[in-house]
Amino acid sequence: MAPTRRPSDGLLARVNFPLYAVDMLTSRHILVAGGGGSSKTGVANGFEIYELYHNGTHFCAEEVLRHETGDNVVMNFAVRNGGRRGYLCAGQEAHCQMYYVQPSIEADDDATGDKKNNPVERPHENGNVRQRAGSGGSHSGVETLANGHGKPQQLTSAADILKQFRSLKFLIQAADVVQTDFLSTSEPLQRVVRISGNGRLMATGGTDGHLRIWSFPQMSLGADIPAHSKEIDDLDFSPDSKYLVSISKDSQGLIWDLSSGKLFKKLIWSTPENSKYLFKRCRYGTVEAQKDNYRLFTIANPLGKVGKQRGYLQQWDANGQLKLAVTIDESLSSLAVRDDGRFVAVGTMFSGSVSMYIAFSLQRVLHIPHAHSMFVTGLQFLPITNEEGPPISSDTEAAVLSISVDNKVCIHSLPQRRTLPAWIAIVFMIAMIFAVFVLCSYIGI
Repeated sequence: MAPTRRPSDGLLARVNFPLYAVDMLTSRHILVAGGGGSSKTGVANGFEIYELYHNGTHFCAEEVLRHETGDNVVMNFAVRNGGRRGYLCAGQEAHCQMYYVQPSIEADDDATGDKKNNPVERPHENGNVRQRAGSGGSHSGVETLANGHGKPQQLTSAADILKQFRSLKFLIQAADVVQTDFLSTSEPLQRVVRISGNGRLMATGGTDGHLRIWSFPQMSLGADIPAHSKEIDDLDFSPDSKYLVSISKDSQGLIWDLSSGKLFKKLIWSTPENSKYLFKRCRYGTVEAQKDNYRLFTIANPLGKVGKQRGYLQQWDANGQLKLAVTIDESLSSLAVRDDGRFVAVGTMFSGSVSMYIAFSLQRVLHIPHAHSMFVTGLQFLPITNEEGPPISSDTEAAVLSISVDNKVCIHSLPQRRTLPAWIAIVFMIAMIFAVFVLCSYIGI
């Protein structure tokens, strides 16, 4: 049975607007986005960046930047690091807005004697969230929370950990914007944006059902494919950037060959009791220890079913053949795959729960019930590769971030699982063989 943890153990921060998208900006910086829309509710729209670290006991977060986007709520985004400058492509209504993300090394206040930018300590339930004064300009959306981890001296040691690293600060600047959805019968809306692993292509999908492929970072349209009869819910590039999967409310899951722009494979599976199911999310993931091989993961929910909902987590091979599927006693809302392909995580629609699975077997290894008070809008694993800098060192085997429209940013970690050392297993097998031989000799066999 998968271990279960109190949901409050993973609370990192509470922002003052609903959250819809999350990703890792670097190997230790979290980017979340959302907002209240264009209505005059007083709820902001924009981004928050946090620096994440582990103090030896638990994960902690420090607020680095808050960037508000005016009347434009950010429903989805994709990030791409391009050396000295990063790119952030955000879905804002019917458009995709590109931002330049310029990182720089923050000055050492202790060396200069300048104290005005000293971080303001904010006691937090999961350690401490700190806001860097002068890094944002607008008021932080982080709410002061009661610390649930006891001794004050832990906060001091956590702060000491940050001093071992020269902190990054970020400047976000608006750049090009393109219209990506053209629905005429209602309000057009970009639902999803993805950037290919090689950084050359961007894909968008939305309410008009068209799959649009753009050159990146030029954002010039390369292909416009009428892929679906209803709105597109999700997209993902294969790790080798050769294929793109699209799923839609028309119940179709389609894999596209990017070299030809034609349909490569349709995802087909036998639904239980001939019920109609809709794919909700899709993610490619490399096969662990096989960087040139990959799988596709999807989640699917029943359509129009009354009573208890049963969602599915599915594993497909690179050719679009279903290999494994597990049922979950609830409709699902979000999906993530770790960068090494070892773990998969799902978030639920009604209970706000988060679960983690082993990718190759779909065995559940961690379950966090009611991690959020509403449906989980996004999940993102902490990376373990060092492409964008050294990963965060911790005593956990895996950790996944979760967000929701309940305004919370949470982290859920899988403790290191104990395994039997190989030499003990070998000695045990030899002892068993010897015992069997002695028993057989004793009874004369």
